[in-house]
Amino acid sequence: MLTSCENQSNKDQSLIVEYPQTKQVDTIDTYFGETVSDPYRWLEDDRSTETGEWVKAQNEVTFGYLDNIPYREELKERLTKLWNYEKIGAPFIEGDYTYFYKNDGLQNQYVIYRFKNGQDQNSAEVFLDPNTFKEDGTISLGGLSFSKDGKTLAYSISEGGSDWRKILVMNTETKQIIEDTLIDIKFSGMSWFKNEGFYYSSYDKPKGSELSAKTDQHKVYYHKLGTKQSEDQLIYGGTPEEKHRYIYAGVTEDDRYLIITPRVSTSGNKLYIRDLTNPNSGLTEILGHTDSDSNIIENEGSKLYIMTNLDAPNRRVVTVDASNPAPENWKDFIPETKNVLSPSTGGGYFFATYMVDAVSQVLQYNYEGELVREVTLPGVGSAGGFGTKKEDTHLYYSFTNYVTPGSIYKYDIKNGSSELYRKPAIDFSPEEYESKQVFYTSKDGTKVPMIITHKKGLDLNGKNPTILYGYGGFNIPLTPSFSIANAVWMEQGGVYAVANLRGGGEYGKAWHDAGTKMQKQNVFDDFIAAAEYLIENKFTSSDYLAIRGGSNGGLLVGASMTQRPELMKVALPAVGVLDMLRYHTFTAGAGWAYDYGTAEDSKEMFEYLKAYSPVHNVKEGVEYPATMVTTGDHDDRVVPAHSFKFAAELQSKQQGTNPTLIRIETDAGHGAGTPVSKTIEQYADIFGFTLYNMGFDVLPSKTNKKIKG
Repeated sequence: MLTSCENQSNKDQSLIVEYPQTKQVDTIDTYFGETVSDPYRWLEDDRSTETGEWVKAQNEVTFGYLDNIPYREELKERLTKLWNYEKIGAPFIEGDYTYFYKNDGLQNQYVIYRFKNGQDQNSAEVFLDPNTFKEDGTISLGGLSFSKDGKTLAYSISEGGSDWRKILVMNTETKQIIEDTLIDIKFSGMSWFKNEGFYYSSYDKPKGSELSAKTDQHKVYYHKLGTKQSEDQLIYGGTPEEKHRYIYAGVTEDDRYLIITPRVSTSGNKLYIRDLTNPNSGLTEILGHTDSDSNIIENEGSKLYIMTNLDAPNRRVVTVDASNPAPENWKDFIPETKNVLSPSTGGGYFFATYMVDAVSQVLQYNYEGELVREVTLPGVGSAGGFGTKKEDTHLYYSFTNYVTPGSIYKYDIKNGSSELYRKPAIDFSPEEYESKQVFYTSKDGTKVPMIITHKKGLDLNGKNPTILYGYGGFNIPLTPSFSIANAVWMEQGGVYAVANLRGGGEYGKAWHDAGTKMQKQNVFDDFIAAAEYLIENKFTSSDYLAIRGGSNGGLLVGASMTQRPELMKVALPAVGVLDMLRYHTFTAGAGWAYDYGTAEDSKEMFEYLKAYSPVHNVKEGVEYPATMVTTGDHDDRVVPAHSFKFAAELQSKQQGTNPTLIRIETDAGHGAGTPVSKTIEQYADIFGFTLYNMGFDVLPSKTNKKIKG
């Protein structure tokens, strides 16, 4: 399946790949009178032996190719060495104990430690070790939720990276499991009412494959301690005439209100409350439509504080009394500004975290809405964690950017002073690197920010290996953060660039909406313009440019490489949404329609989706960049069939010798909870594949010698 070709010097060589034969089955769909063939539909059956054999054959080819990259192990060794430092999370108090997450360095999963309040952290004991769940680390911890007195813990686990969860209940003093395991939980938090029980969300068990069957009827349940799951009370959802794909429930800190936020899509929610002090009370409607993202972040008695983007695209905080909470009674508490607001509370104050061109600014307000101070941050970057219980006097926040490993600071809530609490001892020298924000012009004239990070003294000669990363969707912002893997990339002389594309959340709802449905092409245009900026300014050239993104970012890579295949040398679509005509037929995919629209919406929407859908735009006789598609066989969010079908199309139509491989991780899902050992192997393969296809026969940090196949 792998052969080498030698040029005249008998020194330069490249690998020629012979792909497994992927059969084509005559499958036709009709949309508004137009027929569309889907020859690889059979790969959607994740339970079939045939699909399993295809996965095995593809992995044999892929890993056979990767085994021939001379410095793959060297990359893995460096990643392992850099990864191997102690990582400790911010402490938090629950009942009589202070808890924190810790990883000794290369543990597959973080361990939870605790110590008695008032004692020294050095006295900490292991409380819960997810590494003991399964030897290979493929069962991971999802979320934690403690009862109000801290004596009982509900925690969720994921098996093989699946979005489906189980919930276990533990006595925190004895560390013993005290109830039957709750099963079939998905897209759920766990929110306690006093010490009596907790609310959670789930779907009915799907008919057909648990990994790919449609799930579109979310429900909220209340589990009372000491009862069976079959006795759990249905609180909201489950009516056939009103389907909600995501419904979340939370209890206010004072146990007074239950908050219900039903969603049809990933953007926009209804908002209801129930007065838990009155056992006979029903739901009170605050918003009966999904035209905004709104949620209650705090209450003082019956006074509610609501974060909303209703009539405020960049968000604001309003107040209203629970007795008459309709929007016409709302009063501004923290008004909307030109920057996007993310509010939180703690210690008797509000913290308004703003994104200013994707960089954090934090303002502290009292309960009268008066500005107390701007929090002085350690530098320019991303700050998070400005939230804690109302009675706490301190909080712990994190700070990071592309060259600064995440550090934890202790913040005195009353006087506003910060002190360094924990700085990682990592074998990386931030002072040797620089990170610069630029603004470039997209196709339609829109100014788009991008942060470019690399070693100081970079020679702008157009020959620097560069990874351009993007996402551009679901109102999600990309803010500066440190990555061990990207540090290794930059050590090799690599450039790492992150473009803040339309569709994301960097500039509020208007910026998000400008990259949705019939405007989705704006996102791809923004990404292509970012690549052109890097090339025009000599950071790199097409021969040394790789594009990378995951999930919605995988769609971004797939669309960009099929629209402009000559622009980049390497394409790295990860767990991508790649079949835009059928994405909504799998698991919770229909909930993404706010961003994408669906092929059934209208003839116009169908034609728009088909025009950029990566699976449907691979053409015969085109030389596509060297491509390594990555996915997980247990990905039940973006089902692996997207990646399977895209890889099959590329392999059947690719012109020339650029490899088009697919790397399928087994016992892995969409990414959350992936064991450290698997993550290191993935990055060694991704970086090795990228550099090898840019023509490096040894790591670029050692020489500038290139090869040509």
